[in-house]
Amino acid sequence: MDLETNLKHVMEGIEESKLKSPFKRNVELIAVSKTHSTQMIKEVRDLGIKNFGENKVQELMEKIEEIQGVNFHLIGNLQTNKVKYIYDKVKLIQSLDRIKLAKEINKRALKDEIKVNCLVQINIGDEDSKFGIKYNETEDFIYQLQDFENLNILGLMAIAPHTSDEALLRKCFEKMNNMFEILKSMRYSNVDMKYLSMGMSNDYKIAIEEGSNMVRIGSKIFGNRNYN
Repeated sequence: MDLETNLKHVMEGIEESKLKSPFKRNVELIAVSKTHSTQMIKEVRDLGIKNFGENKVQELMEKIEEIQGVNFHLIGNLQTNKVKYIYDKVKLIQSLDRIKLAKEINKRALKDEIKVNCLVQINIGDEDSKFGIKYNETEDFIYQLQDFENLNILGLMAIAPHTSDEALLRKCFEKMNNMFEILKSMRYSNVDMKYLSMGMSNDYKIAIEEGSNMVRIGSKIFGNRNYN
């Protein structure tokens, strides 16, 4: 596995897509390291990548203990009873999708007198198999989050349908960008729409062209997941 070559190709793809995009946004790369070894993460870190995405709380906790000099993002579904393990250890919780979850994060953040950075996850394809709020409920959900003063809502996250239909992908990403722009124009005390996190290994180029400024890429960097 030539991580350096893989990363070089991904960075080139990001730059090419930025040039094609009418939005000309800077794009932050989150290297999705779930199921991959700490050694591989350290190698990618040493190549200049500082942000890594993990899906499972247990795995995330183990890696936080072993790896220094990086920022971890929780990108998978977060169960309320596991908030206590990671709320103060990650740079960004990208999967906020329930008021119950917001309440738990806020409760612990308030006790510690800290702010926890979150993205609101939207189920852009309205798929039963995916987490996230419904697209047409986004504005109402964001409004409700004003009640939680120890949350910093820094943007939106979505996982597009896994499909080769480029037109469908573009439509999904375009809708996300439209919502991102709507919310940027609103003035809520704990909402600052900085990040539009969309695009993974199979669709990140299209996502960037349609406005994404944060992509979550795993297999294009690390290869296929390691289930051993």
